[in-house]
Parts: sequence; structure tokens; C-alpha cells
Amino acid sequence: MNSPLHPHDPDPGHTVRAAVFSTPGVPVEITDVGLAAPGPGEVEVTLAAAGVCHSDLHVTRGEWEVPLPVVLGHEGSGVVSALGEGVTGLTVGDHVVLSWVPGCGKCRQCRLDRPWQCELVAEVVAPHGVLFDGTSRFSRHGQTVHHYLGVSSYAQRTVVPASGAIRVRKDAPLDVVAIIGCAVATGVGAVRNTAQVERGATVAVIGCGGVGLSCVQGARLAGASRIVAVDIDAKKLETARRLGASDTIDSSERDAVTALREAVPGGLDYVFDAIGKIVTTEQAIAALGQGGAAVIVGLPPTGTKATFDPLVLAEANQRILGSNYGSVDPQRDIPELVDLYLDGQLDLDAMISGRRPLEEAQDALDDLAAGRTLRTLLITRGGHPR
Repeated sequence: MNSPLHPHDPDPGHTVRAAVFSTPGVPVEITDVGLAAPGPGEVEVTLAAAGVCHSDLHVTRGEWEVPLPVVLGHEGSGVVSALGEGVTGLTVGDHVVLSWVPGCGKCRQCRLDRPWQCELVAEVVAPHGVLFDGTSRFSRHGQTVHHYLGVSSYAQRTVVPASGAIRVRKDAPLDVVAIIGCAVATGVGAVRNTAQVERGATVAVIGCGGVGLSCVQGARLAGASRIVAVDIDAKKLETARRLGASDTIDSSERDAVTALREAVPGGLDYVFDAIGKIVTTEQAIAALGQGGAAVIVGLPPTGTKATFDPLVLAEANQRILGSNYGSVDPQRDIPELVDLYLDGQLDLDAMISGRRPLEEAQDALDDLAAGRTLRTLLITRGGHPR
């Protein structure tokens, strides 16, 4: 529901076009919203590109509860166009990739060098659709429009915490590296940070969307000896092979667990569930070998439950690992991932299905829902794509 602007919110500084979602089942609306100037510790970013992700789709389907109305988008890139009071380390004109976990640097988790578990993000920013101070910079007709995961990249411009704008090299094409902010950081990070896959390990990835393909690439970079990609889409499996999968399984034709155990007798060292459905989570656990780890990377709808046999898990010394945002330190990992792309070690172009203008945000979401695309990038007018 609409709520009055916080009494301490500044007046909207200027008007921007944005994709606003208000009601589950109703298409997003491309409309004008007010954007206030960045407050202390915040920056304004002129967006170049925004990735269309399944997390946005969960919101539009009503599977995740978020405050409404909201400017969608949590994956993006752009150029810093204004600084709030006290911001250091960034300047106007910097090229940035946006992070949807902008560590506050002060909570217990941040002090323990776990910015991906920032308590302020988990308790304030994400559930309430606001920035660190508990208010929004977006408004429409005098009413609050919320931020999505502290980013809201489906807009010409946005305001984010300075810690969520990660400076990257200016020779990196912004209409490509935008996907690093969520899909790539999550998938590669799940392999390198959460699971810490060893060279020579056997790996399977269930689901070959943007996150799953990033897991495949992470496993390749880690030196895994076998990388088995599982999906129901032949084109996605073909892309997985291009990105490093040694084997592919079409689970629309064969039982995934049986096929995985035939491919790797004795079970796998690591299985990444990059979808997050009950069936895929249970498949990931069932396909493990002795000492194996199932890594849950894809996020399911709220309230879903999966089952497993705890006796088998204990006797085989297996583990189930949750991976939020690939356990990444955005300030460290995002620039490194950009470097890997520019050095030719990480293929991002193969994961981008196409580009659409911001006005076609709903079409891009529909394409994703229908399984027609991996990652579509929304290109905003007024951005700096290259």
C-alpha cells in the first residue's frame, strides 16, 4: 500500500522514468517518479543497464512479499552522478556496478568481514524497501515508492548507499558487466567462497540460467575435474558446455539423480541447486557422494520445505550449505570478476540473451518467465552504455 513520505524525507530533486510494480499479477508500469538527492553516505547513479533476474520475477508473481509500490531491479551498472555528504572513495564520473548487499560496515557481521550477511541490510533495507536511514528517495504524487534491495536499477537514475556502488575499470563495458552485480557474483561466489571447491573436485549444477551458468564458470575457474550441467532446455545446456561443462543432462528426458550417479559413480563432491525448487534441492542432496556438499544457491518462494534423510547425511559426512549472494565481499570480488571478464577468463557475453529499452521491462520479465532468455539487459536512456 502507498504510505506517506517520511516527514524527514527531502523533496524530490528531479523526475526520472522507472519501472514501478504495484500489484501482483498486474504488469509493471513505466512511469515518472521523483528522485530525491542522495543523503549522507549515499550516491546517485545514472543507470546504464539493468539485468532482469528471477528475483524480480518472484516479486511480480507475489511469491516474495516486499513493500509496494516498488521500483524493481537489483542488478545494474552506471555512472556516479552525485555524491551525498561524507562520501569518500567515489567521485562523480566513476563507473560502478551495483551490489544489492551494501554492507553497513558497522554491524557484527560486517565487523567479522561477512558483508554478505550485513544485519542492517537484512533487517532494514531488504524487508522495508528503504535505505540505511529507513526512508526512500523515490516518490510519486506525494507517496513513497520503495527501493528494491537497496538498488532499484529499473530506472534512469537511482540513489544507493555508497557501499553498494562498486567502482570498476572504465574500460569495462557497462552494458555487459551489469550482470556481475547479482548473477555472476552469486554463482561464481557460491563456488569460490561458500563451497570453496578444490581443484580436481567433481561438481554438478542443477539449473542453467544466469546463476547456474555462473556456477559452471566458477567450477571451471576452480579447476574441477568434472562439471555436470543439468537442465530441461537444450540451448541452455549447449551454453553450459561452451562455458565449461564437461557433461550435460537433459532432466526432461531422464531422472536427474539417476543420471548424475551414472555420470559420476559414487556421487558428487559438490552439487549446486541454482533453481531453488523443492525437487531440485532434494535432487542436489540425493546426488552427493561421501563427504559431499549440496549448495543451495537458487532462492525458492517463501515457505517452501524440502526433505532429506538425516541418517544418510550424517553417515556419509555430507553437508547442506546455504549460499546468500555467493558469500561475496562486493568491494573485493566485483572488481576481480570484472578483471576476469576483461582478461578473457570469464565469459559474460554468452549469458546475455539480448537488450531491451527500459520501456520493455514487462516484456523482458515475460520472456524470462517463459524460459526464452538467460539474462536480458534493460538499457536506460541517459545511461552510459559504453
